[in-house]
Amino acid sequence: MNNEQQRPQSPVGAHVPVAGGMAAKGLAYAEEIGAETVQVFVSNPRGWATNGGDPEQDARMRERTDLPLFVHAPYLINLGAPNEETAHKSVRSLEHALTRGGEIDARGVVVHTGSAVSGGREAGLERVRTRLMPLLERLGDDVPPVLLEPMAGQGQVLCATVDDLVPYFEALDWHDNVGVCLDTAHLFAAGHDISTPEGMRATLDRFGQAVGGDRLRVIHVNDSKEPCGSKKDRHENIGAGHIGARPFGELFTHPVTAGIPLILETPGPAKPHAADVAALKELRGS
Repeated sequence: MNNEQQRPQSPVGAHVPVAGGMAAKGLAYAEEIGAETVQVFVSNPRGWATNGGDPEQDARMRERTDLPLFVHAPYLINLGAPNEETAHKSVRSLEHALTRGGEIDARGVVVHTGSAVSGGREAGLERVRTRLMPLLERLGDDVPPVLLEPMAGQGQVLCATVDDLVPYFEALDWHDNVGVCLDTAHLFAAGHDISTPEGMRATLDRFGQAVGGDRLRVIHVNDSKEPCGSKKDRHENIGAGHIGARPFGELFTHPVTAGIPLILETPGPAKPHAADVAALKELRGS
């Protein structure tokens, strides 16, 4: 058996809407766009309110073992914030996302790595440690792993580049239940020039060296409306932005990304999402 045959295939999918029922709406949308993996919200992504799940919808999601499932935690979460009220709400919101993720057999809960807001990175990382470590220890193996998503680099963000992940993991003692979600638009905005296959390859090489390929659990595959190093998070459809389609082909050949689910967060609705899924499958060769 040659290396190509041995390599596990990366499923391609997208973030799917859940209004109207996580399974009823989300799974139908996944089928419509040809998704092989999905990401969902389990609460309002732009608010602090939490809610319980629907047992029937949850059961239907658990049944889809052929469809790797991920949860994206709310955008407001910032474990590095100096404001204690924000910190308390962030911990509560992340705990809810992790608990709900466990109830639907999600493979991970993606959370933005946050910002120090003020006081610098070292102080911000110390705040992350004091808030996240107790939560990880308390929840244990009953919940999916926390997947750290580096950000675009604006302001006092705690993690944007691949190398920024190292002190973040050090602050968390390289906890076993913490992994990584890379976002291609974020990497590009933070200064990783992945607009060529060589650039994408070099960035993935560096990730493997600095963090380790075993920490990578999912990739958000997005083109970028803004140029490299802009520090602006503006997603674009595949091939329509400054990254271009061709470099994404490296995600199907690089050792670090073997078998890693690829999830689109590109502009919708279903028709452009289906086109993006098809474009990635074409780059995959199937």
